[in-house]
This record gives sequence, C-alpha cells and structure tokens, in this order.
Amino acid sequence: MILISACLAGVNCKYSGDNNYNEKVANLLKRGDAILVCPEQMGGLPTPRIGAEIRVVDGKRRVFMKDGTDVTEQFEKGAKEVLEIAKKVNATKAVLKSRSPSCGVGVIYDGTFTKTKIEGDGITTKLLRENGIEVISSDDFIEGKVNV
Repeated sequence: MILISACLAGVNCKYSGDNNYNEKVANLLKRGDAILVCPEQMGGLPTPRIGAEIRVVDGKRRVFMKDGTDVTEQFEKGAKEVLEIAKKVNATKAVLKSRSPSCGVGVIYDGTFTKTKIEGDGITTKLLRENGIEVISSDDFIEGKVNV
C-alpha cells in the first residue's frame, strides 16, 4: 500500500483551499494501491488556513504560519496520525507533495516566506523515513524519476 498526499488526488485540502491534482498520482488511488492522507487536516488545522513554513528556533524545528502562529504541535500530531495509518495498512511507500512543511521531500521552504528553498524534509516525511517508509516527492514521481 502507498500513502499519497490527498491534495494530489484532487482533495481540496491545500492551505489555500485548493488542490494539487495530478492525474498520474490520482491513478495510484484509482488502481486501489493508495490511501489518501493530509497531515495538516489530520493534525486539526482548518482548510483554508494561513500558509506555514519550518524554521529552526533554539536548535529545534518549529512550524510557523505566516502570521507568526506556532503550529508545530498540529503538524506533529498530523504526522503521527499518518504514521499510524501507514502501520495499519502496511504501507511501505509514500508519494507526498513537494516542498510542503508536512510532506516536503528533500526540499522545503526556509521559514522566511520568501519562496527560498533549502534542503530538508517536512515533518511527516521525516517521521515516516525514521520509521522505514520510503518517501518519494510528487515532483520525482510525476516526472518519472521514480516509480512505485
């Protein structure tokens, strides 16, 4: 079983209230091999919501909305919920939305809200990887760099 970011399958759970629909990703769901997850919603955040990015504060990764609200707790709760689902369905892989503070794989925004990208993983990606689940960025999957 494969976890996929729900926004990639057309669910309007993106922070703006929209989605990031991609037919190639949605086909994973259609063939019955995928489960949809949205860590932000699963952590209790509303949709739409203010955009958020990860910053390092006192040596610790924290997630802040653009208005300065610390939403680290909600992001961590959502990541734990996703991990629980992964365990229950024996998921071994996940295709998650690139650059997201939850789902980013290898590249995220730097916390300044200037669209500056840095190396790093989102909160959910980091937790899944720590638990042996292969996480693939939506960009790499869509571009055919990685298959599932």
